[in-house]
Amino acid sequence: QVQLVESGGGLVQAGGSLRLSCAASGRTFSSYVMGWFRQAPGKEREFVATISWSGSTTYYADSVKGRFTVSRDNGKNTVYLQMNSLKPEDTATYYCAADRAVNAIATREIEYDYWGQGTQVTVSS
Repeated sequence: QVQLVESGGGLVQAGGSLRLSCAASGRTFSSYVMGWFRQAPGKEREFVATISWSGSTTYYADSVKGRFTVSRDNGKNTVYLQMNSLKPEDTATYYCAADRAVNAIATREIEYDYWGQGTQVTVSS
């Protein structure tokens, strides 16, 4: 069992930056593929970014590519999402998730086994 706790959300002006963190419990964090998803009001949850267990492979949604960076520190059981050049359309609740399967990366919700409670990001225009 893995518990995930996100933090770092908040209110920021367009063009600004935020860094989200996701702290994981458990001794097997380093073996999990980690992902970030988001859900805006009235919309379905969507994929944002994923990172392999080693951190050597990452993949991003087209909407955030070049602006967001996912990274992880296995020694701290933490995955990060650095968000730069934020836009009002980035406003959403952001969730981290863990995939215990043997994948390099994972972009679909169904692939993930554990989810955090979410952290709100609001970007004002």
